[in-house]
Amino acid sequence: MINVLVVDDEEPFRRLLKKELGRKGFSVEVASDGNGALQLLRDHSFDVILLDVVMPEKNGFQVCRDLKRDARYQHIPVILTTSKSGDSDKFWGKKQGADEYITKPFEPVDILLAVKRQLGGSK
Repeated sequence: MINVLVVDDEEPFRRLLKKELGRKGFSVEVASDGNGALQLLRDHSFDVILLDVVMPEKNGFQVCRDLKRDARYQHIPVILTTSKSGDSDKFWGKKQGADEYITKPFEPVDILLAVKRQLGGSK
């Protein structure tokens, strides 16, 4: 089973993605902030991470950068999901190591396609 970590401070967004990804056969864990995500990563193995940018304390750019600098996690694809849609935001996200950058609002199918791309179409 493919394990997905969804990190977002908005509960309705976490609930929606958990439901949609679960329907497609993914196992989904959720975290409401960057620190919670890092704790889950210490305790579980994930195949892909959906990471919001605008969160309290540790934002998604910081979490992405930390993950991509850590040999234990740098192989995990990170898909940034955010309302920050400026070209400079997208540039900064890629500079932090994000594998994809999707702006809100989006359709659940956009997330499913991005996850499949990052997994090499294996799901």
